[in-house]
Order: sequence, then C-alpha cells, then structure tokens
Amino acid sequence: MTNTRAEAAYVRSVNAFKTPTLHLLHRRSAPFVVAVLSLLFTADRPAVAVADAHAELGEVLDELRAAGYDEDERRLPSGSARDICREWVRAGWLLPQIEGDTEVYRLSAHAVGALEITGRTGGGRARVSNSRVRTLLEAVERLAGDAEVDPARRLARLRQEREALDAEIARLEDGFAEPADDEELLEEAENILHLARELPADFTRVAESIKAMQRDVVADLRRDVRPTGEVLREYLERGQHVMQATAEGRAFAGALRLIGDPERIDALTEQLHDLLALPFSRLMDAAQRDELQAVARRIELGVQEVLTAQRRASHVITGQVKTHDPVRDRQVDELLRDVIAGLQAWTSTSSPDAPVTPVRSLPNAAIRHLRQSVSDLRAPGRPAPLTDDPADVEFVGDDTRAWGGPRYAELEAYVAGLGDEFDLGDAFEGADDETRRPVDLLGLLEIAHRNGMTESERVSVVEALRPDGTSRRFAFGAVTARTMREHDHD
Repeated sequence: MTNTRAEAAYVRSVNAFKTPTLHLLHRRSAPFVVAVLSLLFTADRPAVAVADAHAELGEVLDELRAAGYDEDERRLPSGSARDICREWVRAGWLLPQIEGDTEVYRLSAHAVGALEITGRTGGGRARVSNSRVRTLLEAVERLAGDAEVDPARRLARLRQEREALDAEIARLEDGFAEPADDEELLEEAENILHLARELPADFTRVAESIKAMQRDVVADLRRDVRPTGEVLREYLERGQHVMQATAEGRAFAGALRLIGDPERIDALTEQLHDLLALPFSRLMDAAQRDELQAVARRIELGVQEVLTAQRRASHVITGQVKTHDPVRDRQVDELLRDVIAGLQAWTSTSSPDAPVTPVRSLPNAAIRHLRQSVSDLRAPGRPAPLTDDPADVEFVGDDTRAWGGPRYAELEAYVAGLGDEFDLGDAFEGADDETRRPVDLLGLLEIAHRNGMTESERVSVVEALRPDGTSRRFAFGAVTARTMREHDHD
C-alpha cells in the first residue's frame, strides 16, 4: 500500500528543490555565487551595470583563484565573468534590464531569497527570543481582533487595551520609568533585522509578478483577433489597473498605504539613527549596525522598484494596444515561422563548421519612370511670349474676371478722388459693387500701405459682396490712408 502522505511530502520537497532558490544553494559553487551576489548587490546598489558586474566578478575570480580556493571541494566555476553571468541569467538568479541607455543586472526574487536564507543562518544569532515570540503573539492577537465580528467582544478588547495604556501613562506621570535591559533591546534589534531581511525578496516578487502579468497581456494581445476597439477597452483598463492584477500587487498596494508616505520613511530613518546612538547598539557587530541603519533605505528602494515595474508595465501594455494590428501580427508570426523552418532545413543539411555568407547589403530595386503619355514628350515649339499690354487680354465672359484678383486700376482711380486722407472702411463701403469683393478689400489695403497709412485701436467692420451675390463681413483695425499725389513720385 502506497503511503500517500509520504508521497505528498516527497513531491513537495522535490518541487521545492527545483526552484532557483534552493537550486542555487544546492550547487557545489553555491558559496561562491552567494559571496559574489552579496558583494555586487547591496541596499544602496540594487542594480549594477553589466560591464561593471563583469569587471568586478573577474576581479573576485582572480583573487580567489590566486588564493587557491579553486583547488578544494568548493570548486569555483570555470569560464569568464561574462559566461558566468550569462549562466546565472539562464538559471533565474540575475535579471538583465535596460534602464535609460544602460543594460543592468538586478537580483531575481529567488536570488534575494537565497541571500536572505544564508544571511539568516550564517550571520546573527538565530534563537527563540522574547521579541520574536511577542511579535508572533501580537500578530495572532491582531488577526483575531480584525476577524472578530461580535461588537461586544471587540469593545471588551479595546477597553482592555485602553486600560493598559492608561496604567502605563499613570506610571510615567508618577515619574516611574523602568529602563529596558540592553540584552532585551538587542533581541528586539535582531528581530527587526530578521524581519527586514525578508523585505527585499517580497518587493522583488511583487515586481516580477507585475512583469510576468505584462508578458502574459502582450502575448494574449498578439493572439487576439477581436475588433481593435474591444481590445483597446479591455487592455487599456488592465494597463491602468496593473497593480490590482496580481495577488502580490494587491498586497503591496495595501502595504504602500503604510510605507508610501515620505514623512513616515523620514521618521523611520530618524528613529533608527537614535537607536544606533543608544548604549545597547555597542553589543551589535558592525555588519548588524550597518544593516539596521539601512532598513529605511531598503524599504524606499523596494517601493521604488515596484512602482517602476508598474509604470513600465502600464507603458508597455498601452503602447502594444495602440499599435495593435492583428493582420500585421499574423504576417510577422508567419514570417518568423518561415525563417525558423528555413533555418532548420539548412542546419539539417549543413555541417556545424559550414561558413555562412552574411547579407552585407540589401539589393536595390530597379524602378524606372513610366511614360505618362503616348505622344512625343518633346514640346512642339516654344509658346508665344506674354505681353504687358492690358488691351491684349481677353476674358471669356464676365465671370472669369469677377472671380480673379483685385481690380487695381479701378481702385486706384477711385482712391484718387477721395481727397488727401480717407478712412479705408468708409471708402470700401462707398465703392461700387464690382469693386467691393473680398479681394478688392485686400487690394485697397495694399494701396493704402503703399501710399502711407495710420492704424488705430478702433475696429472697422465692412461688408464685402462676392460675385455670386453672397456677402461676407470683415473686421480689422481702423486704417486712415492718404492719397498719393503727383509730387509724391518726384
């Protein structure tokens, strides 16, 4: 008979060891991986440029190989620093990203979890302390209180808490304040460090869940064949509410209400600074003091990492939706499948060392000019020269000239009889109907500008008559023009 409980426990253990976290710790070179990752990535340095990571990893390799650590059972990995980082990316410990114009590495949630496990077991004193037990009891008590639905029992609990607070206030008002033991304060500080070590992995898991949701949305969008309008409505809404699309994101949104206030982070930083100035902090080693001082910075960087992932996911989803074209996407997919099929066919018939001729340039398209006429493209002869004599101009009907430009000759003759100065708006209103077209108003303004005019803040309104009998009203700054006499030409 099969032991079902044993099988279930064994399957859970096998699945756990398949995760990148335990796979990292199970490797022979796990001490080297953990040491390098802890050196490259710190609370103040969550992202490292790829070139810098390769250079620093190469220096660590040279130092350890020179010290002889490559000869014992904890063998160092072979290959260059670039090859090692690529292997870590494939294993899921490093995440390559583009930030600005620089490619950087970030720790995955699995790598952060592995570092947290080794830091908890290798550093500090892992023990059952009063602080940890009290934290557990208070958490259970708070959960039970929040889940309580009986108003009477909740009131009784609140009154009990108020009585305890009143008693503490009375003792302090009487001047009695029992000093805390340094050993107890140290336990409290170690408990804070224990809780703080779990935060980076939690933040990274939230960011990775958002990125995974982003990839799923983009993949679903490429496979979507629904109308673009329906796709836009659904996916834009998911992009705007990306934080609520995952369980980790919803949990983070609730926690952000507690830690997202900059004033709260500043207050936390000040409190940690004051704690490190107390006598009990001398019982902590230098690493613990640095870690305690960096708690606020860890929280700030974790929140920033998650919000950056949220903004990037919203931007990517929105951009994909705006450029969504199912027909084009299918064409691209078919083209890629054809390329992959051709590559497989070529590799099946060629040797591994067969040379590949690169395509250095694309062929030029041979495009020629198409004739637009079947007749001879050469003109039969030069056209007759134009003449300046108005008498030679012939108009076909009155409508041809009526829809033309200003009648300069008529306008200049009309202006010559208006005296030395005249108001341009009044002059236009008094002209004949044939010279009161909109274009004639422009011609009259041109003549006034050429002869000299003065503008004022007053507004003139005139009504122009178009050749088809309709009228249009124009408003412009009032203009006083003068008439050019014969002596003005001299």
